[in-house]
Amino acid sequence: MEGKEKILKQIEKDNVKFVNLQFTDILGIVKNVTIGIEHLENSFDYGTWFDGSSIQGFARIHESDMFLKPDSDTYAVIPWLSSPDGNTARLICDIYRPDGTPFEGDPRYILKKALNEAKELGYEYNTGPELEFFLFKKENGMKTLPHDSGGYFDLSMDKAYEIRREMIVALSKFGINVEASHHEVAVGQHEIDFKYGPALKTADNALTLKFVFKAIAEKHGLVATFMPKPIAGINGSGMHIHQSLFKGEENIFYDENDKYNLSRMAKHFVAGQLKHIKAMSAVISPTVNSYKRLTSGYEAPVYISWATTNRSALIRIPRISKGKSKSARIELRSPDPSCNIYLAFAVMLKTGLDGMKNKIDPPNSIEENLYDFDDKKLQELNISQLPPSLHDSLEELKKDSLVQEALGKYTYERYLIAKTKEWDEYRLDVSDWEVKRYLENY
Repeated sequence: MEGKEKILKQIEKDNVKFVNLQFTDILGIVKNVTIGIEHLENSFDYGTWFDGSSIQGFARIHESDMFLKPDSDTYAVIPWLSSPDGNTARLICDIYRPDGTPFEGDPRYILKKALNEAKELGYEYNTGPELEFFLFKKENGMKTLPHDSGGYFDLSMDKAYEIRREMIVALSKFGINVEASHHEVAVGQHEIDFKYGPALKTADNALTLKFVFKAIAEKHGLVATFMPKPIAGINGSGMHIHQSLFKGEENIFYDENDKYNLSRMAKHFVAGQLKHIKAMSAVISPTVNSYKRLTSGYEAPVYISWATTNRSALIRIPRISKGKSKSARIELRSPDPSCNIYLAFAVMLKTGLDGMKNKIDPPNSIEENLYDFDDKKLQELNISQLPPSLHDSLEELKKDSLVQEALGKYTYERYLIAKTKEWDEYRLDVSDWEVKRYLENY
């Protein structure tokens, strides 16, 4: 194991004494177990055992034993856990059953399966997720007080410049190349974008970004949240995802003769995602709160359509500079950062490939502002809407065998159970809004 030997040498140079082994449950929550450095070689060779029955969506109690094997490509020293007595490093892990076979419910493995399908067709799937997030102050027990009152690209009212700078420096220690950072539209809202690349790498980077931002925010007495809609009446946080397919060095999404510079294969890919988007929504917009973001008026998509300059469209085709054929891509705008990004990429790739395999053509692009259309105009153009709630998206998921196949039978069944339970808890809860609205009036 060349990677193992390289890491074992590197940890001596880095004065590492502990290693955090990380993975996610099916909901995308980061899980962690810490081992001493003396156990790392054994973890590479034989794995680190854990109780899978205690992890959301993993295993039943009578089949609970599983083990983690670190991916040497994800090694990094955690900068805020440095100490003269020894540093702490991080490795993202794959999950295995006791017989040594990959665990079919491991979200990272599910993405790898989808990537292998693309690889068998000769393609590499590249992605660039843009994760928006909020920074909130913790005062008087409240955690939804925006850290500042800045707006889009603001500087004078942006109180988080130095915090974002610290986040970028930390990301660089994890080998993540940040391309831009800025204040977003809503008060207390921010975005830090990293370099586009192979989907497994960018999924790992997104996982890293979330845990880095939360840790650094905590250092400053703040809360970093990737909740889609933490405050009513202002913009929520999305995770627009740029996508392309490469064959070797060639971007197969590019066509210089097309008015969008978009190839026929790319349009089939778009059509596949549009066809399955209602079922995909249960994975890429996975919480009750997600659907409070996906409403008209807050720069979030509602209608199932595609376009170039039109940011009300579900899938946008970004403009590219002349001579930049490798930059041709499509942008899916409905996902949000509460999703499990490994599962999100898996269903996105699988549905796009379905469009390519079956040569599905997309509907005509709509360049007008869809929010200005009335119901009659939408009906005339045959434009439908995204599911309005988690319940509706789960009902769509139950009908879509391809998205179920992307998740795998094991994960689909457990994901459906977990999300149905979440919806039922929400449905049965009596909210503050209901009490204010009805208590004294009825």
